[in-house]
Amino acid sequence: MIEKLGKILAIDDNEDILFALKLLLKSNVETITTVSNPKEIPDLLKTEEYDVILLDMNFTKDASSGQEGFDWLKRILEIDPDAVVVFITAYGDAEKAVKAIKAGATDFVLKPWQNEKLLATLSSALKLRKSKLEAGHLRFRQKELCDIMDKSFHEFVGNSPEMQEVFTTIKKVAQTDANVLVLGENGTGKELVARALYRNSTRKDEVFVSVDMGSITESLFESELFGYAKGAFTDAKSDKLGRFEVASKGTLFLDEIGNLTQAAQAKLLTTIERREITRVGAVKPTAIDVRLICATNNDIHQMVNEGSFRQDLLYRINTVEIHLPPLRERTGDIALLSEHFLKTYTKKYKKAISKISQAAMNKLNHYGWPGNVRELQHALERAVIMCESNTLEQDDFFFSNSKKKQEDVALETYNLDDVERKIIVKVLKQNQGNITQAAKELGLTRTSLYRRMEKYDL
Repeated sequence: MIEKLGKILAIDDNEDILFALKLLLKSNVETITTVSNPKEIPDLLKTEEYDVILLDMNFTKDASSGQEGFDWLKRILEIDPDAVVVFITAYGDAEKAVKAIKAGATDFVLKPWQNEKLLATLSSALKLRKSKLEAGHLRFRQKELCDIMDKSFHEFVGNSPEMQEVFTTIKKVAQTDANVLVLGENGTGKELVARALYRNSTRKDEVFVSVDMGSITESLFESELFGYAKGAFTDAKSDKLGRFEVASKGTLFLDEIGNLTQAAQAKLLTTIERREITRVGAVKPTAIDVRLICATNNDIHQMVNEGSFRQDLLYRINTVEIHLPPLRERTGDIALLSEHFLKTYTKKYKKAISKISQAAMNKLNHYGWPGNVRELQHALERAVIMCESNTLEQDDFFFSNSKKKQEDVALETYNLDDVERKIIVKVLKQNQGNITQAAKELGLTRTSLYRRMEKYDL
């Protein structure tokens, strides 16, 4: 029995066939429209959307070859590329069925048909139409979102050497289908990297699907990523596409990949290796074709050493690694980012704020930014909202850490290089010259600390 969800269009030059179809389907589908002249098809498709089109292969001009049916199939797909067409004919053979599928038909029904088989065929066709419309809607929304974005690296701002290296890697990798792993602290812009890779890839006209792995419980992992079949569990009243299937042909971004359990890691590894998924409750696997981008703020290599993350999975997801530096390691970009966010939020909130004062900029430059670019963005948004003049002053910026705020005020009259040198000297003395401990306390890598020590001749 077909759920009453579909609109059916049936075209056949035999009125008796049309009557039989109407009699059979009227209680099973939402509406059924029947026409005997295929020339009415274009006008019908312009005024109404049909979920399934039952199309006779042979009309009066052509008794048995089916060429008229193929011609009309081509015309239908030109009008509606997502149309689901099922051929019906009394002259069927295997060769003709294969040709029909290759031409774009969904299925092939022989006259006289068996009622149960025809209903089952239409049921499958209705589900396919629904999936096509969902995928089409997602593609449309994705395109609209991408059109809103300004350029390839929307809100991806930076002139520092560290960020230029990131941009260079993105340009090299984007056009390939290599799996990419983006590493960096929270707020550094890992999803921006993923979207930049997507927008500059050969899959940019397909979907971009983002999944926060940290928000998916282990019990929902399979159903969310792989989908489920009708009847797989109590509430599974219809088939559901998982994220992998929805993203097929496009790009799948798995954020916070380091949060996966060992069991989930094993399932993900199998999916990547076989390039197929099996819906929960289904028997047959479904092939998938996705460009995979993963991200984490965890030290994933340390997790491998500790045994909490599978090394073979890491090999699969990090064909190329992109490391995003924290904002404290590219302080030269703070002014550039601040000006960018100032323009964004003055426009959004219709505020006549033209600049950031030097004192305010000093305050921004001396703050540690534990929340990275995201925290800077929020700070600028709040400042724009609260500001009552045409210039952002230091009092327009408030940082939740009061101790940090007091330190900022005390350092505002210092030259930035002098401040950085004095802090490094102080921390090195406190740690008796231990580079590893000093770097950790300063929130730097050993390499970054050595670079600064060389800069200040320490």
